[in-house]
Amino acid sequence: MAGLSLKSLHKSYGEVEVIKGVDLDIEHGEFVVFVGPSGCGKSTLLRMIAGLEDITGGELWIGDKLCNAVEPRDRGIAMVFQNYALYPHMTVYDNVGFGLKLAKTPHDVREQKIREAARILQMEHLLDRKPSQLSGGQRQRVAIGRAIVRQPEVFLFDEPLSNLDAALRVDTRMEISKLHQDLGATMIYVTHDQVEAMTLADKIVVLNAGVVQQVGAPIDLYQRPANLFVAGFIGSPKMNFVEVKVGAVNGETVTVSGQDVLNLQLTKPAASLGVGDTLTLGVRPHDLTPVASGSILGRVALIERLGNETIVNVELPSGASWLAVLAGDHALTRGESLTFNADPAKTILFDKAGNAVY
Repeated sequence: MAGLSLKSLHKSYGEVEVIKGVDLDIEHGEFVVFVGPSGCGKSTLLRMIAGLEDITGGELWIGDKLCNAVEPRDRGIAMVFQNYALYPHMTVYDNVGFGLKLAKTPHDVREQKIREAARILQMEHLLDRKPSQLSGGQRQRVAIGRAIVRQPEVFLFDEPLSNLDAALRVDTRMEISKLHQDLGATMIYVTHDQVEAMTLADKIVVLNAGVVQQVGAPIDLYQRPANLFVAGFIGSPKMNFVEVKVGAVNGETVTVSGQDVLNLQLTKPAASLGVGDTLTLGVRPHDLTPVASGSILGRVALIERLGNETIVNVELPSGASWLAVLAGDHALTRGESLTFNADPAKTILFDKAGNAVY
């Protein structure tokens, strides 16, 4: 197994630059997730690592080998695609072992590797079936098995769960996480689903428009996002935002107000703030608490009762829409007025440039 190093990696299609100088180190055995909205460059970056896209500028190192001009088959990687890419006329056994057969691997070695991959993925009973006889989750396991038998230095996953239904995505996600623990392999995984990113990753790389916005452990990105983009993308439901002005700075607290917020006292950030500064206040839906007289006033627009929690869509005086996630079931009615307080230690302020103020 090996780590990777991306040094000022660029990718352009003519005049259009889609990857804009990515610097990233991935340690041996890490599970790294590239996450971001459609068109952010995450799949392009993965394909550059795989050798399926040429590198316009910068350097790609896999282990101690510079791989810019190395053929995909010689990079020591295996890729699992979104669409499985199985041969319909072959059995599972033959699909898993096809790459080994092409490489003229001896039959007994090929047999041992296929059986071992099937054992790891708990699909020994599927080896004689063809892809048309498999469920979506089983097909995905076959695609992963085909990667395992190659014993690559790095596994690459390109949105492997997007074709599965919600329940099956959860099950397969757990299988991939267990596979990582069992193999101890370096894995890079691309998804637009931030829940997948949060639950799978040792390290998340958030991309937007070909630029890395933040790199870090999932909980670090959730608790201390670097900017408005990361704060709005990581977390489900997403963070609420509203414009405020600093009304007072006193000791360890700062008081902010706005059209939708009245004298909300927050834990003072380390950065210097002055009275009158215009900022963006960010509050996660789970950090809002309904109270008799609070700093945030709204009207109930929509209620989603999930049993263990209640998600309330709240319309603020400015017309802005916020979400509040309340524990348990709440007897609320549409049009009802509510006031909230926010946990002062968990709110985040962002400056005019969109950068978090800590």
